[in-house]
Amino acid sequence: MSVHMVKKTASIEEVLAAIEAARDKVMADEVKSLTKLGIPKAMAYQMISSRFHQKVGNQEEAEPDPFAGGNATTSWEEIS
Repeated sequence: MSVHMVKKTASIEEVLAAIEAARDKVMADEVKSLTKLGIPKAMAYQMISSRFHQKVGNQEEAEPDPFAGGNATTSWEEIS
């Protein structure tokens, strides 16, 4: 008797969504860690976003993110 494995393929959108969700989780965890050390939340957001090349508030990036989609559902700030 042979067992057939079903190989599920993910769309590019699904892969990008998973990567963004993982990045958002890491960023939120790092902000929480910094605020536990006494760093103000706004400063923690700026520090982490600069490491991950994310926009905070109305700051402009030097270069646009070539992988950023125009229809993001939630930002990492909303998740934390």
